[in-house]
Amino acid sequence: MPECRARPADRVAGVLVLLRRWLLALVMLPAIALAAEIEVVNPQLQPADDGYVLSADFKFELNPRLEEAVTKGVVLHFVADFELTRARWYWLDEKLATRSQTYRLSYHALTRQYRLSTGGLHQSFATLSEAVQVLSRLRNWVVVERGEKGIRSGELYDAVLRLRLDVTQLPRPFQITALGNKDWSLASDWKAWQVNLPPLPVLEAAK
Repeated sequence: MPECRARPADRVAGVLVLLRRWLLALVMLPAIALAAEIEVVNPQLQPADDGYVLSADFKFELNPRLEEAVTKGVVLHFVADFELTRARWYWLDEKLATRSQTYRLSYHALTRQYRLSTGGLHQSFATLSEAVQVLSRLRNWVVVERGEKGIRSGELYDAVLRLRLDVTQLPRPFQITALGNKDWSLASDWKAWQVNLPPLPVLEAAK
């Protein structure tokens, strides 16, 4: 019987299949190795006078290492990241809005209170659990301003949201400790959802 040999086209196809599987495994490996420690729950975009505001809940707890760090005076910086895009069949998705908001969680030994700060706003709490509870409730964050270019009501958009502990803002010795240490790894996956933006409220004309 004649010897069966694979044609060059078949060999190329086989190599491409193997390469595709290898690339898929390479992409999925970080997601498998690093499970999300924060869960993003029920994100919603609602119309308001200033534009569209975002609300969501984050389910997480601080591990003993992070609790100890805060109590000893280390400031933890949590960053909420939001993006709004529109799908395009002929090119990459169009990115319309990108927002980030930083929360600073700290402890003041003189007052024996925990403080949660965002921008110029500060809240004080008697316990760490109370501060974390407020941190886990994102409310009325303006992520799309009124009149923002390219955004129209009644159209479908893709939104994503995440919350993460930003170890790059830790003091230098703690940055080195946090590198590759899962005790300092606290982040969510990107939470994705589709939203059909409702009309914004009509503003009364200035008198």
